[in-house]
Amino acid sequence: MLPRLHQHAWMDDDIEAFREQVQRYVTRELAPNMEAWRQQGFIPRETWRGFGELGFLLPEVPEAYGGSGVSLAYQLVVQNELARCEVPADTAVHSIAANYIVDYGTEEQKQRWLPKLASGEHLAGIAMTEPGCGSDLKALRTHARRDGDDYVINGSKTFITNGCTASLLVLACRTGEEGSKGVSLIVLETDGLAGFQVGRRLEKIGMHASNTAELFFDNVRVPAGNLIGGVEGQGFVQLMSQLPYERLLLCVPAAAVIELALELTLAYTRERKLFGQTVFDFQNTRFKLAQVATQAHVVRSFVNDCIQRLVDGTLDNEAAYMAKWWCTEEQGKAVDECLQLFGGYGYMAEYPIARLYADARVQRIYGGTTEVMLDLIARKL
Repeated sequence: MLPRLHQHAWMDDDIEAFREQVQRYVTRELAPNMEAWRQQGFIPRETWRGFGELGFLLPEVPEAYGGSGVSLAYQLVVQNELARCEVPADTAVHSIAANYIVDYGTEEQKQRWLPKLASGEHLAGIAMTEPGCGSDLKALRTHARRDGDDYVINGSKTFITNGCTASLLVLACRTGEEGSKGVSLIVLETDGLAGFQVGRRLEKIGMHASNTAELFFDNVRVPAGNLIGGVEGQGFVQLMSQLPYERLLLCVPAAAVIELALELTLAYTRERKLFGQTVFDFQNTRFKLAQVATQAHVVRSFVNDCIQRLVDGTLDNEAAYMAKWWCTEEQGKAVDECLQLFGGYGYMAEYPIARLYADARVQRIYGGTTEVMLDLIARKL
């Protein structure tokens, strides 16, 4: 009924075989641990070593640096399968960080960091958001001052995914003048790094297995060779160039979660009895689920088209912005409709539909809010 991944041109036999391998691993090795990880508030870093050993962590990284050298579509398939088992986007952030190094790192930086990222020896985070700076990265205040062969970093970050577990951070900081031209990306290996401190692990209304933290930098000293690309002031351009792919890392889970919510709700309403018949037998239920099925179909079709364009190299920023805001908004609406059909059980945290509802809310905020996406689209009208 729904346009699944394998029903689109970009999803060839090789990618389908890869998807099945990922699905089996996630179902067997990760899904059974999710409740415990939600309770403790994070997925242990070592979890991703097994994922990396099988080539699931960074398949898109060139073979010379420990990956498989395949298209970004493979990573998007990984995110689809993780989302279907309620595994949060820790590895999506990891992929974004790695791709800054793939695309802009020096040869020495690629050799130094990418194999450890691909294997899972390092788990990466991206430190961009600050207490007074969200989507407007030109306003960031964390500063890196050149001192001989080092940079000395001072400042703070907040809402950082993998903040408690990452051993490698791509830090957006100011190395020069005000505005976008003064922004650079510097890599920090955080284990035992003097002056680096993880603050609070922030308590969220959803995504409880994904750690989100405050980070502090007090005269943190790192080698100047950790500046991505080796040239100051390129950070803003580097960040902006990855946006189409980063938006799809949020759109693919949106499609997967809508489909999952629909499946869960169909199963529940066909079993739950009310007034002598199943909940599914009521016309209102069937109409609501028909609407959600339509949402699932259209969202997946849009996402598949965007993935094809990404693979072809023709996905423009505006289409990615459109996909990000619209797919995540539809995710929220669809999951809300599904939860309603569970009645009181839908409000119980032990039911997956309740977790999907809480987890969906941040999709319209992180990675660029809906309002920011609409403003960026409007600028090109």
